[in-house]
Amino acid sequence: MATQTLPEFIADVTGLGTYGVGGEIVAAIIGAGIVGTIMLTYTGIAGPWAKRKITAAFTDRYAVNRMGPFGLLTIPADAVRLLSKELIIPENVDRPAFDIAPLIVAGSALLGFAVIPMGSLFGINLQIADPEAGLAFVFAVASIATLGLTMAGYASANKFSFMGALRAIAQNIAYEIPLVLTAASVVLFAGSLQMSEIVAAQTLGGGTEPLLAVAGLEIPPWFAFVNPFAFVLFMIANLAEVGRNPFDIPEAPTEIVAGYQTEYSSVYFVLIYLGEFLHIFLGGAIAATVFLGGPAGPILPGFVWFTIKIWGVFLFTQWARSAVPRVRIDQLISIGWKGMLVLSFVNLILTAVLVGVIV
Repeated sequence: MATQTLPEFIADVTGLGTYGVGGEIVAAIIGAGIVGTIMLTYTGIAGPWAKRKITAAFTDRYAVNRMGPFGLLTIPADAVRLLSKELIIPENVDRPAFDIAPLIVAGSALLGFAVIPMGSLFGINLQIADPEAGLAFVFAVASIATLGLTMAGYASANKFSFMGALRAIAQNIAYEIPLVLTAASVVLFAGSLQMSEIVAAQTLGGGTEPLLAVAGLEIPPWFAFVNPFAFVLFMIANLAEVGRNPFDIPEAPTEIVAGYQTEYSSVYFVLIYLGEFLHIFLGGAIAATVFLGGPAGPILPGFVWFTIKIWGVFLFTQWARSAVPRVRIDQLISIGWKGMLVLSFVNLILTAVLVGVIV
């Protein structure tokens, strides 16, 4: 499904394409800025405001409601408060790694959105690039965050931070393999790693038939409906990848203060906090693209449907944070290696057999 990417559209409209490679680079930077601004806006709403409102609703408490209508002015107030705090650098830290780690955590998530098809808005396709190996790319860059967490924990010269880093490594390795394997089962259905092709395989029209039609209502062939077992496995593994209950072991406050981010303050803390929520939205974007039809949906523009779906995944992660108790580190490892890994391989084999029989 060949569509014009956002940088290509910008290059055509502005005439930058006539300047060769230099113009294309400028168009790509502008496109990346637009997509990055959208995701940073979502994160700015989710971190200081939506997270508190959702948690309060689940736990029957009041949330932020004093600053502005519905407490919305808490968002700029928190930004000013955190950014104006003194940046405290503890003694004995490994300064280069300590400084770089927050950038890696936030940057790896932003890089992942480069290949996500966010749908169209006013006729403009909001996707920066559409490589043939798009799904492999997004998993590869998202996994770089583990390096940032490891650097943050090790460089902090704090035993609790270091323990959080070790937990992050163990957790991400244990759950990233099932996450990739469940996504690979979708690739067997779609026949491509290209994100636009995966979306096209779930979008009605153009030769794609509805999964089921009941009383005139057509059920789209979203892979969450085609293979709900894989979708459930993916959502569980995604909770572990983004560090939400019951898998918030790397920063478990009741055990290791705040884990890898214990020694961070001011703008460094903001970057790590930002990276955490960016990864939640990236996980939601991958789930929406791979299992929920991406931006596909009736009546509303594709970008609106995409936004609804990623915020739905965000709501799920916050429900888990409020309702599900944390597991122990040994339980987490057992669930990952003895449970999720085995089930993801079973799902992949069964999917391959099913696709082979159908084809």
